[in-house]
Amino acid sequence: MTAPLSRRTFMTGLAGAALLGAAGCSPAQQQASSSASASGSGASGSVTVRLWDEQVQKAYDASFAAFSTQNPGITVKTVLVPWADYFTKLRTDVGGGNADDIFMMNGSYLQPYVTSNSLLEIGSDFDSLKSDWVPAAVEQYTRDGKLWGVPQLTDGGIAMYYNKTLLDDAGITPEQLTGLVWAPDGGSADTLLPILKKLTIDSAGRRGDESGFNGAKPTQWGYSAAQDLQGIYYNFIGSNGGQFQDDTGAFVFASDASVAAFQYIVDLINTHKVSPAASNTNDNGDFTRDQFLQGKIALFQSGVYNLKNVSDGAKFEWGIAPLPAGPAGAVSVVNSVIVSGNAKTRNPEATTAVLKWLGSGDGAKFIGSSGAAMPAVTSAQQAFTDYWSAKQVDPSQFAKQGSMPSISAPAGENYGAAYSAWKPIFNEIFLGRTPVAEGLQKAQDAANKAVSA
Repeated sequence: MTAPLSRRTFMTGLAGAALLGAAGCSPAQQQASSSASASGSGASGSVTVRLWDEQVQKAYDASFAAFSTQNPGITVKTVLVPWADYFTKLRTDVGGGNADDIFMMNGSYLQPYVTSNSLLEIGSDFDSLKSDWVPAAVEQYTRDGKLWGVPQLTDGGIAMYYNKTLLDDAGITPEQLTGLVWAPDGGSADTLLPILKKLTIDSAGRRGDESGFNGAKPTQWGYSAAQDLQGIYYNFIGSNGGQFQDDTGAFVFASDASVAAFQYIVDLINTHKVSPAASNTNDNGDFTRDQFLQGKIALFQSGVYNLKNVSDGAKFEWGIAPLPAGPAGAVSVVNSVIVSGNAKTRNPEATTAVLKWLGSGDGAKFIGSSGAAMPAVTSAQQAFTDYWSAKQVDPSQFAKQGSMPSISAPAGENYGAAYSAWKPIFNEIFLGRTPVAEGLQKAQDAANKAVSA
């Protein structure tokens, strides 16, 4: 089963350290790969492209097959490295001079590669293409006036996938999912929790809002609350007016607003029992998605990055509903992914030719036409819309959310080290073993110490 784009864009699985010093052997020969010959630029040679998503790899293979008709002198090979090992292997291979010519990159990990001069600048050679790139993606990957990758994938906002059969069984209509509100203090202002309780069932068939409900013996959960940065907790923080990082990159998630957001999520899991236990989800970023596809979660909060997974895997009628709003509104996190050129590539001319192809509408349309992801190349986005229109699926909810206020995506020089510092503490918070306010302060202190170390 392919890794979801939530883990393409943010760290929700195994963290990688941020330093680029250790040497090591290239894993290229050890990983799944696929080849296509390619070169109309006049360049020749071989180029390897490393990425972490199987569905996007298939789209790239198709793209490079088209590239090969124009560029018969270049051989292009895609290299698939699983997400759990991706940035650990990339750090080692870049540090040892053995990395692929081009590799997929997310914003959380970018800065160390910029600082160590490990990336090719996307300079004036690309000027004719840049106007076709999503501006937010260009901005996200620009440092000191220089762009360090070619935009490839962009997430709109976050929304909720729903299982219509489970809604019907609970007497809930899809229309009732529009305009839902969560409130830190609960009460009548909270319209989300009553829906989630009604959609949760225990082994005796009692729903979460019925007397005698036993949340310790679930057969169906209402919601996918979990330690999911992109799908869950960044959005709750933002919709409560909080921040995860400030403008300097310092971690500030122990503020009152963020504490209230985390408390709400943790209570959904441990008090109201409307979401799976953290023992299932803390170290398995796919758990809630898989349970949704198995018909055991009614509302799965995620992004366009899981649209293909849901379409391919769901054996029930499903749809997409808006993100619940908090006191600050429905605030979502938006993120993009790039491909970066290796500054130590042995074939810079051919590498540049492939990067230009991937940054063109002709090259990027294969991502959209596969339905795997929304291209960050604007002229290629119609192919994505056409793909889903043919399947009678309307993904516009993600774009609508993406045009609304957002919370900044994670970033930083030593973000990987910070993640490693806070993750074990977050695990205890979500398990209900550490009080939220106490744990977040401890995690924030550890994260900021790791960044400054």
